[in-house]
Amino acid sequence: MPSDTPAPEAPTPPTDPSSAPTPTPAALPRIVENDPQRTGFDPQTAWWINYFKILSGGITREGAFHYREQRYRTNESRDCARCEQYRDWAFAYSPTVRFLRERVGELNGGLDKDNVVCRRCPARLTEDGNVHRASGGFSPEHGILICANEVRNRNHLEDTLAHEMVHAWDHLRWKVDWVGDKDLKHAACTEIRAAMLSGECRWTREAWTRGNWTLTQQFQHCVRKRAVQSVLARPRCKDDVQAVKVVNQVWDSCFSDTRPFDEVYR
Repeated sequence: MPSDTPAPEAPTPPTDPSSAPTPTPAALPRIVENDPQRTGFDPQTAWWINYFKILSGGITREGAFHYREQRYRTNESRDCARCEQYRDWAFAYSPTVRFLRERVGELNGGLDKDNVVCRRCPARLTEDGNVHRASGGFSPEHGILICANEVRNRNHLEDTLAHEMVHAWDHLRWKVDWVGDKDLKHAACTEIRAAMLSGECRWTREAWTRGNWTLTQQFQHCVRKRAVQSVLARPRCKDDVQAVKVVNQVWDSCFSDTRPFDEVYR
């Protein structure tokens, strides 16, 4: 059960964030737009023709990315409706989601269909070859966003929603410095806890969904990797070296902190 002792690595955020020095971020890679002559994907062509061109090798990997994004735009209403159905099921029947909702309520917070919303989240392909996607997000001002086009099934939404609800609980409990104006330890700690407690790093999901069949330290590796990726996405994080460093700094205390749960059971 939750205790009244604050997490060791969740220091009080600065009262005047503007007084803290702001690192100058490196130039972001350019977003790559589709060129049918280069990729083979023509958005004016019927979807099924493009689909068979992908199967036959007539469309590059870059073109397949743009094809996928076009299909998400076309099916946005369907994906959002399915996401909302899964969300409502999770609120009604998921033990994890119901437990976290009660704990958030004890901290004078509230999560329901008005501030847990399903929307299409466009992905970005940058010139360095990386694809930037998101499954969801939490905002102290607005609530939780679930990326409807990235939801694979009901269990995936349950894990994503639980992840963001851990963030909501952490913010109500400790007023997390999300941007990292003081330092990035807040972000690293809550990302470690969310990955650990949501179920997204359990062995079955790592093995069958992501193809990671490692038996030794698999859970820890998954939590650490996902925490580093999330910290790296913060605007105040300079590079992957800093992301790894700050996750390592808070790892021992935050990985052992299972509040508001008694233990990790997913």
